[in-house]
Amino acid sequence: MLEKIYRRRVPLAAVITAELARHMASLSAGTGRQIGVLISREGVITHVIVGDAKGIFIPSLENYPLGKKALRGLRLIHTHLRNEPLSEDDLTDLALLRLDLMAAIGVGEAGLLKDIYAAYILPKGGQRPVEAIAPQDFHRFELDFKEFTGSLEREIERTRGFEQSEGGERAILISVSQRPKYEQEDLMEELKELALSSDVLVLDTVIQRPKEINSKYLMGEGKLKEVIINALNLGSGLLVFNQDLSPSQIKSITELTEMKVIDRTQLILDIFARRAHSRDGKVQVELAQLKYRLPRLAGKGTAMSRLMGGIGGRGPGEMKLEVDRRRVRDRIHLLERELKSLGEARRQRKQRRSERGVPIVSIVGYTNSGKSTLLNALTGSSTFVEAKMFATLDTASRRLRFPREREVVITDTVGFIRDLPKDLMAAFKSTLEELGDAWLLIHLVDASNPRFPQHIESVKRILDDLGLSGKPTIMVFNKTDRIGSEEAANLSSRYSALTVSALDTSTFGPLLLSVEGCIWHEKFTGTEV
Repeated sequence: MLEKIYRRRVPLAAVITAELARHMASLSAGTGRQIGVLISREGVITHVIVGDAKGIFIPSLENYPLGKKALRGLRLIHTHLRNEPLSEDDLTDLALLRLDLMAAIGVGEAGLLKDIYAAYILPKGGQRPVEAIAPQDFHRFELDFKEFTGSLEREIERTRGFEQSEGGERAILISVSQRPKYEQEDLMEELKELALSSDVLVLDTVIQRPKEINSKYLMGEGKLKEVIINALNLGSGLLVFNQDLSPSQIKSITELTEMKVIDRTQLILDIFARRAHSRDGKVQVELAQLKYRLPRLAGKGTAMSRLMGGIGGRGPGEMKLEVDRRRVRDRIHLLERELKSLGEARRQRKQRRSERGVPIVSIVGYTNSGKSTLLNALTGSSTFVEAKMFATLDTASRRLRFPREREVVITDTVGFIRDLPKDLMAAFKSTLEELGDAWLLIHLVDASNPRFPQHIESVKRILDDLGLSGKPTIMVFNKTDRIGSEEAANLSSRYSALTVSALDTSTFGPLLLSVEGCIWHEKFTGTEV
């Protein structure tokens, strides 16, 4: 009798037919269990669910995914044996699953129909994510379902503030940490910049500082469900955590939602995958991607498969994520051998430069500090420039001529960042080791960024990790055209640094004199000018 329910059809304008409701109530009374049906907008019954006396378990709905529309296109109608209203679990499921409607039909003695309790998702801006319809006697309940869902969906899309046809992914950024609030806000601003570099539209941010970190979800399960419901209401399809998530945490969070879930490392890897153009860069990015994904492949089910395509699943390392772990390890070994071979070619080029005795000056600094712009301005070249984080991944080298037939090779390196992912640091170590061949480092700092003191410390820490803290270094504050001359003078005095605007070549005089003095004056000593 339950299986035969699948043969029934519901008119497009009806929530459910009286005949189907009576049949479900009769079966529910006879079994002492709740009976539920999921119905599509075409009136097709997609699922028949048998629960227990207290509730039903909604199966996976991945065959009916959330697409570009605001609602899923399915409604759930189920029976309540004691004619009780919708429970909090019912309302939470309605919001999390983005159902068109959630309704419960009260079952009386001998399977008679009692009241119907219904609820729907509210457009953005309501006090609660869902709204309950006043309970009514089932036989008096009237609702033009087709008209109702059509107008509700249009209203939800209108309140979201963007067109569904707009490209790019839409995300909620989340930070859960016991760090001070000001530090979390600072890191959140940086995460926003990373998201912008990956062409992600940020719809909202969530910062939480719990007394204890939840080992399973980072935050409490109830709070996480609130965040997910809010994200779905806003039209987001992506959750980006500022903290690195363990494989078990990714699995737990993705079991609560069909949204993609990634962490800061995956976002950075995505940017690197977009920006790598040289063979060196592509190999290093793919190696970092595979090392990150390897421990997350086992037993993932659908959790990782949601990452195929888009953020977290693109680039030279893009491949079927359920691939056998042995094949992934083989690929890693192959890439490591290729990286070693590419490193040998770099060493030969370095040896030739060394034999010619041409000094090397490397520009280092935090990502988006203006390194490529400065290189172009100094050498008259046209290295790719963009006001986004990690616009440059591939090392660029250009010649700069000085008077008296002197010249140097200036190199532009990948930008640094706080807490650079370990796998990425390891993959790019061979590239960064080229900084050891430099005669002089220009530490470029974005003077207009309010977080520049933390950026300076991060760069110094990475240079120290690379064993380059003793390398002669000139600190240079860039983008002084964005700050006042008095502030620029104070920074120069406070940090014993030079100031330039990479957009104004007339400010380069002191820098060029300093570079020339550091390289060709035998009396030059010290580690920072």
